[in-house]
Amino acid sequence: MSLCLKRLILQSRLLKSCLGVVAFTLLLVTAGITQTPTAGAPQYDPQTEMKTKGLVEEINVVTVGTRKDFTELILKSGEDKLHIYVCPKPFQDEMAISFIKGDEIAVTGSKIKQDASEVILAREMVKGSDTLMFRDGKGKPVWDERTGK
Repeated sequence: MSLCLKRLILQSRLLKSCLGVVAFTLLLVTAGITQTPTAGAPQYDPQTEMKTKGLVEEINVVTVGTRKDFTELILKSGEDKLHIYVCPKPFQDEMAISFIKGDEIAVTGSKIKQDASEVILAREMVKGSDTLMFRDGKGKPVWDERTGK
């Protein structure tokens, strides 16, 4: 085999290795870019879906996953106090949804463990004559997960 042919084969192998490294790096960068900002947020589980109703006792803005603007309602249902995670505050504001202490609401949502307590991720809520949708039938949020609107 000639020296030129050996160099050509060696350069070809080197080029393939470099292209493999570049492709792998692009794959990692793409995966990092496409991660949603709600990474670490509790996930809706249709298997734990339940219905409840009660009176709003408190309205809070809490951190859920990476969001620091998530609306939480403390609902008094009989003797129980339930923590209802509703939606990001920007979505609530954009949809002109408001809550006040004493509102009577019915909630359909997924009851999950969050840290040491149980919370309900609201999918649908009935307040007066209004039906409010926060997630689709599979539990996917209807707001933009990047902007919260």
